[in-house]
Amino acid sequence: MRRVVVTGMGIVCPLGSGVENVWGSLIAGQSGIGAIHGFNSTDLPSRVAGQVPYGVLQGQEARTWRVSALALLAAREAIAESGWTASNAEVGDRSGVSIGSGCGGLNQLYESAAGLHAGTGALPAALMHTITTELAAEFHLGGPRRAVSTACASGTHAIGDAARIIMAGDADLMLAGGTEAAICEIGMAGFAAARALSTRYNDSPSRASRPWDRDRDGFVMGEGAGMMVLEDMDQAKRRGASILAEIVGYGMSGDAYHIAMPAEGHDGAFRAMRNALRSARVRLDQVQYVNAHGTSTPAGDDLELEAVERLFGDAARHLMMSSTKSATGHLLGASGAVEAIFSVLAIRDGVAPPTLNLDNASRTSVIDRVALTARQSPINAALSNSFGFGGTNASILFRAA
Repeated sequence: MRRVVVTGMGIVCPLGSGVENVWGSLIAGQSGIGAIHGFNSTDLPSRVAGQVPYGVLQGQEARTWRVSALALLAAREAIAESGWTASNAEVGDRSGVSIGSGCGGLNQLYESAAGLHAGTGALPAALMHTITTELAAEFHLGGPRRAVSTACASGTHAIGDAARIIMAGDADLMLAGGTEAAICEIGMAGFAAARALSTRYNDSPSRASRPWDRDRDGFVMGEGAGMMVLEDMDQAKRRGASILAEIVGYGMSGDAYHIAMPAEGHDGAFRAMRNALRSARVRLDQVQYVNAHGTSTPAGDDLELEAVERLFGDAARHLMMSSTKSATGHLLGASGAVEAIFSVLAIRDGVAPPTLNLDNASRTSVIDRVALTARQSPINAALSNSFGFGGTNASILFRAA
């Protein structure tokens, strides 16, 4: 089976745009979470979010949906870093797209529905697959195309599925990642009604996302996009591409339990991580870092921690695990893609990004959760976790190239 490597990455998120810019802010312990702007949130119980800073999209929304504009911006950076171009029809036919999104263009979907009642709506604009259509047209990607929607695991599934497409020989290159733009009245009101959002920190937004902290009270909505260029290793070497990391493991599972809550022990998370490590044939003690799903929810955080402790056993004593959602908020379907990029960068620079606001842990653990400050330490392999509503789980393992 062919080996798959990462040759390009692009990101736009609440910390800004551009991989190096965002990574520098994350390692420095900066937060991208603030008071909601763009619409009146006065009547909402949660009035904080991780929003992409003003000016980042530079008018791109004039010709496309916000969710697509975010994806395009991140994809341009990833493609440029990879140095890949569709030089002929054959190359284009061997290059595809795999994109995940939990909600797609949620606000635009609402507006389209209202327009349909008025006789002015356009249904095609409400289809999530249009995101992949725009990306394929922009970069002349005529090969396999996938639109993945598995809640908060969408971005990780999109990347893992793309890797398997290359491994199977159905493509040589895939643009893969996730995008989300659900910070709007309907998105915030819906998750607030499910009692999933933080409501205690409206007056101190940067403190609202606090994974594993005893004072956490729900997740913070975020938006953005993360994109990777994945390639067959032999092709990447032939064209002289810079190889950033190798994807060596991918695991999936389903809870078959509840629409929102994981089962006790979070067995679904345990099996997804175990399956990723098994497919990679990597020993537990060879993994130094886990980028946790870690959403800052009262139940989910400790259950994930329990599952990681159970899987790694004695090796957990030498493991670092952090939640970068403490700085970005929860980007829903885009979170796994953005966090996959952070995992690759952790390997590259030998540094684990911090978990902000972890002032008083709700439970003790032998695992170093990198509280408050980034941790310098060699990292050869990093596991990135995404566990979605309804019990859809994905873990992906990266290793130094």
